[in-house]
Amino acid sequence: MRETIAYHNGRLPNPESILAGLPNCVMIVDRNLRAINCSVAGLNILGVASIAELPHGAPGTCVAQSHRPQFQETVVRAFDAQPGRHIEPFEVQLELPDGRSMLAECNLAPLANLEGEIDAVMISFQDLTALRKTESKLDQANSILKSILTTIPDAMVVIDEAGLVSSFSATAEKMFGYAQGEIIGQNVQILMPEPYRAAHDGYLARYIQTDEKRIIGIGRTVVGCKKDGTTFPLQLEVGEAKIGDERYFTGFIIDLTEKKQTEAELQSLQADLAHASRLSAVGTLASALAHEINQPLTAIANYLSAARDMMDGDLAENREFFLEALQESVSESLRAGIIVRRLREFVSRGEINRRVLSIAQVVEDATVLGMIGGQEKGVQFSINIAPDTNHVFVDRVQIQQVMVNLMRNAIEAMADSPQKKLHIAVTSIDDERVEIAVSDTGTGIDQELGDRIFDPFASTKGTGMGLGLSICRTIIEAHGGTIRAEPNPDGGTIFRVTLEKAGQEQNDDE
Repeated sequence: MRETIAYHNGRLPNPESILAGLPNCVMIVDRNLRAINCSVAGLNILGVASIAELPHGAPGTCVAQSHRPQFQETVVRAFDAQPGRHIEPFEVQLELPDGRSMLAECNLAPLANLEGEIDAVMISFQDLTALRKTESKLDQANSILKSILTTIPDAMVVIDEAGLVSSFSATAEKMFGYAQGEIIGQNVQILMPEPYRAAHDGYLARYIQTDEKRIIGIGRTVVGCKKDGTTFPLQLEVGEAKIGDERYFTGFIIDLTEKKQTEAELQSLQADLAHASRLSAVGTLASALAHEINQPLTAIANYLSAARDMMDGDLAENREFFLEALQESVSESLRAGIIVRRLREFVSRGEINRRVLSIAQVVEDATVLGMIGGQEKGVQFSINIAPDTNHVFVDRVQIQQVMVNLMRNAIEAMADSPQKKLHIAVTSIDDERVEIAVSDTGTGIDQELGDRIFDPFASTKGTGMGLGLSICRTIIEAHGGTIRAEPNPDGGTIFRVTLEKAGQEQNDDE
């Protein structure tokens, strides 16, 4: 309390009380550069208990020999400086009494007496060791980041909360066509085409306000825009980091152009293979198909021949027979037409055309081709379609290809069976899926094959190529469904195909 009163009476406070609370090493030296006072923190740093224990010539003798001339010259100049004049701080290397070495920033403050004369200088040493280590680590981190930005195989873009680009990797430069100097500081929306460009800032602002993640940590396929205006598909993964109160977002980008082209080529090859498979299936059906079409044609010929022969008789008396013959000829013509039309659809190359269709109609139409020649081989065919199976979103020809393949395999598997029963059941599994089960009483599947029956070139037939079921699996999985085989409790095999349900049916002319 007396120190405070003395201060208000115009007297300086006790230097001991000032130095006691300072956190750094602070010394007061006279014109002979001798220490006349030192802060408690300074004594602790120097490893002594009192100023009397300081090494002779301190603080000058505590400065490394290489830095000592600059230190002494600057302190001498401080005594000649005008009161209040700023003296630039400088770095010195301290060699402490206990053998430690410390890099410090040295600040000098001339102290004037009551007459305005400078008779002392206050010297403060601030340890820079920790700061230099931190700076070194930051430099190292920056070096690592630059190395990452240069060598990372995926494009990497870092933006701040405002959407401004702060980092742009070398791969990103090649991908988008911008040099790093052109893009740093620009809004990241420049890398997007419309309408995504105009909407991006709103998306970013909404996330910052709500923290609702719609892409961060999830990733999605989006569209990018190159410097020349070319757009391309890309896979974007976004991460978030906080530095202090600021947020930064890191985007890792993969160009999907080549992948999409490869997928398109693969899809085309699969379509070609499926088409070849259908042609092969028709080849195996050729003799049975000829017989199937020959039946209605023969019936038509017989009806018309009989009607022609009766033209010489009483026309009025034979009128009823004429009408019956013509009606039966029309029916047989339509029957032959249906077979030919289904066959033409089945073998057509066409493009993949998925539509919302009645699963019952798709399955029933497939049986027209699938059962050709089956009855002549003694196959008993039955079909049961549950009324709640509704619709599916499929390519009709491809699903019918699967059905025909499974039915023809079943008929061949039952060639030597005492009982030849082929049954198709269409049922609902739940509100989202429908199942088609094709069961036979044939020889069954070799247990050694197991799930490999759907692999390419795995066949249960002595002369088979083993591609039919592989193509079936490819088609069904492309429709988001599954296909599997299991033993039939009555002997033989059951193939179960699941498909996703859809909304109302679309007509072919829509």
